Amino acid sequence: MLVDTILGAKGSDVKTLPASATVADAVDMLNTHNIGAVIVAGDDGSVMGIFSERDLVRHLGKQPADSLTKPISALMTSTVVTCSRDTSIDEVMERMTSRRIRHVPVLEGSKLIGIISIGDVVKFKIEQAERDAEALRDYIAS
Repeated sequence: MLVDTILGAKGSDVKTLPASATVADAVDMLNTHNIGAVIVAGDDGSVMGIFSERDLVRHLGKQPADSLTKPISALMTSTVVTCSRDTSIDEVMERMTSRRIRHVPVLEGSKLIGIISIGDVVKFKIEQAERDAEALRDYIAS
């Protein structure tokens, strides 16, 4: 199965902020939309980085006093692991596991078309296992 399967089910809405937005802006977006990461996008819509809860916590542990007023570009992860809609779900799982990340932006060329979270992957895998089990039950019963 491919990433496109998950995007088809969850949609392609991705929350983005410009690099000039503050950490406070990002925290507000994370809380408002109940998400774990926001994409930092350039003026042309390109992915410049990703800002996650983990980025915030790591910085708060070092410099708590001024964290919220900094631009997210100062705290974001700038080396972003991405995939395409044609990437297999197993490959995305492997990337998430080996890199210890929970969010992978989906690109078509350089255009952002979605984001996949570890929760999306786990949900898909559980649904797939349930479908497989049901198919086996049906096969055995027939």
